[in-house]
Amino acid sequence: MSPTNRIILSLVLGLGLGAAIAALGSSDLARIVTALQPIGTLWVNALRMTVMPLVFSVLVTGVASAASAANAGKLAARTLATFMVFLVGAVMAAAVLAPLILDTFQIPSSAAQALRAGALGLAQPVPDIAPVDEWLIGIVPVNPVQAAAEGAVLPLIVFALFFAFATTRIAPDSRDRITGFFQAVADAMITIVKWILWAAPVGVFALALGVGYHGGLNAAGALLYYVVLLSVMCLLATGAMYPIAALSKDITLPQFARGAAAAQVVAASTQSSLATLPAMIEVAQKEFHLPAGVVGLVLPLAVSLFRVSTAIANLSAAIFVAAIYGIDLTPVQLATGALVSIATSIGSVGVSSQVSYFFGVMPICLAMGLPVEVLALLLAVEVLPDVFRTICNVTADLTATVLVGRERRATPR
Repeated sequence: MSPTNRIILSLVLGLGLGAAIAALGSSDLARIVTALQPIGTLWVNALRMTVMPLVFSVLVTGVASAASAANAGKLAARTLATFMVFLVGAVMAAAVLAPLILDTFQIPSSAAQALRAGALGLAQPVPDIAPVDEWLIGIVPVNPVQAAAEGAVLPLIVFALFFAFATTRIAPDSRDRITGFFQAVADAMITIVKWILWAAPVGVFALALGVGYHGGLNAAGALLYYVVLLSVMCLLATGAMYPIAALSKDITLPQFARGAAAAQVVAASTQSSLATLPAMIEVAQKEFHLPAGVVGLVLPLAVSLFRVSTAIANLSAAIFVAAIYGIDLTPVQLATGALVSIATSIGSVGVSSQVSYFFGVMPICLAMGLPVEVLALLLAVEVLPDVFRTICNVTADLTATVLVGRERRATPR
């Protein structure tokens, strides 16, 4: 049985058994539920301990790699600029659309209460959000080590970005030693996360047991809402790529749709942008007739550094968590989440979907002052919207390639 199926099975068993214990009304069985709750706490805390070192090390290596690619030539720099425009536009749209969807189609209160009932509640009170002027001042950390210790994600990311760009300006030998060190740290942290996720069925079962006991099976409705929300957000982003690609005078909307469909089929079946790369290259060259030099640089770079759906889905997941706990997000919180989602999406490439899920969503929730305990339950159903995430990424990769290819042909030689 695959790890994903084991997690889903643990979720189902936990919810069902918890609901059955509540229906029986046995005090002895209730004490067992209470005794197992700390296991879920321990598992979530184990994941949280890896967030800060993983975020910092992956950002340093990811940004340094992107900067090196940009220095390799104008085409690479133009490609990275295109990726950044896509990411900024995507998170801005998500910050507006996700709350609008949640306000229009509200999560049933019984389902929200059931989902958070066994998810340890608010382990700590949600901190007050500082005024805009204090928030802006606080972006730059006075003490980066203190920011990491206090879980201040956004200031740590700002320092990581400065540090990463600074490494590109020092001697190559020193740069290689620094990036090599942080790559090793990232690899070690990812290994630890994999170990912790190996125990995910146990942690998810302990949490789901409490959810089922305190809230019954109503939590399933909230989980279904989460799946639909993320899937819809990724589908909306995918649909937006078609008119953007049609901005190129060298390709029509039907032509792009036909070509993209071939790559999307592979993406849906593999759930991997990397595995879809050969299909994307074939589509870009044979269907879109893009220059081989453009295709050979843009698409591998996109698979390595560009995940637009990650930024969209991770921010939407954090907004969903806020809705579950009845937290009204302020513009400052949304802006913070948007910035962190962009930064973490850069470093989320190259790791498994479960690792990248916690690497992406947990820092956003921490930066926005949201509880993270419920993320363990959301992980169990993440495999479903992951199909739409991959389709969105592949479509965005092809769209970016079309736009860069158009600019390349328009450039005087």
